[in-house]
Amino acid sequence: MPASSRIYLKPTGVLTGTAAANACAAGIAAPLAGGPAAFSAGELIRRNGSAREVSVFGASALRAEAATAPLLSAASSRRPPFAGLVLDRPRIMGVINVTPDSFSDGGRYAEREKAIAHGLALVDAGADILDVGGESTRPGAAPVSIAEELDRVVPVVAALAEAGALVSIDTRHAAIMRAALAAGARIVNDVTALAGDPDSLRVVARSGAAVVLMHMQGEPRTMQQEPSYADAPLDIYDFFAERLVACAAAGIDSSRIAFDPGIGFGKRDPHNLAVLADLALYHGLGCALLLGVSRKSFIGRLSRGEDASDRLAGSLAAALSGIERGVQIVRVHDVAETAQALAIWRAIAES
Repeated sequence: MPASSRIYLKPTGVLTGTAAANACAAGIAAPLAGGPAAFSAGELIRRNGSAREVSVFGASALRAEAATAPLLSAASSRRPPFAGLVLDRPRIMGVINVTPDSFSDGGRYAEREKAIAHGLALVDAGADILDVGGESTRPGAAPVSIAEELDRVVPVVAALAEAGALVSIDTRHAAIMRAALAAGARIVNDVTALAGDPDSLRVVARSGAAVVLMHMQGEPRTMQQEPSYADAPLDIYDFFAERLVACAAAGIDSSRIAFDPGIGFGKRDPHNLAVLADLALYHGLGCALLLGVSRKSFIGRLSRGEDASDRLAGSLAAALSGIERGVQIVRVHDVAETAQALAIWRAIAES
């Protein structure tokens, strides 16, 4: 469907706890991605070039709108387990950068044994998934050779999987995906949404692995030079819709897919903020939603220019904002602190 004729549904009026359950029972709200949160209203959006035509409906009125039925069904349906992980509460993906040039930790875990020990510590701190990457994709980063990336990540993936961790491989290269999956990874996390390597769709389809499809405009070396969107949240939605079609054609069912809107990847601060505000839009695609905002540079720019190591408070604020919009997985560096924040958030939200 052309973007100019597509409609979008953004759930609003999100409720939690007893209020959500009571509103659903009364028929005045619908579960958000299966619950336990619910939404009592929604914005029906139509594109008109770079402008939006927005109509607001209550949940009951949305049910009566035939045009919104598929979107409403997708936004309210329960998400299946992701790589075997039940999405009945917010889940934490802990980051392990086996690189010498990561923006977030400056190569602190570039050595194999340190990376493995760090991964085990993240599990103890509350990580549900460990995301292992061997190539920096920070703005301006240069690519590394396949041989070097393999040497960095495969032993770490194998050791963590052997220890019983649910491991994700963060790569855009089919050869790395194949080797990491053989070593025990069960999730592929690709910044190119399986579009950067012609073999990646086939590798993931045949493996049966779960996959995170991230949006990135451009490529790491140049992505921040001149990013441009007509409407960043809706453009990203359309990109994801196209990738769903491509994945289905390759034999990858939507139940295996999570979407990551790629905060900071080919996006300036106004784009990032618009996407963060509209995260609930992506529930209309019917897949799990992952958010990676941890220590990202926009936090420092919107605050007081803090370095990556001093962006914990902003990272938590952005992550909790996403959780309030129904995000199921947050990708973070500071696992223990995020787990604590989520515990308190859940205690309040579910009361």
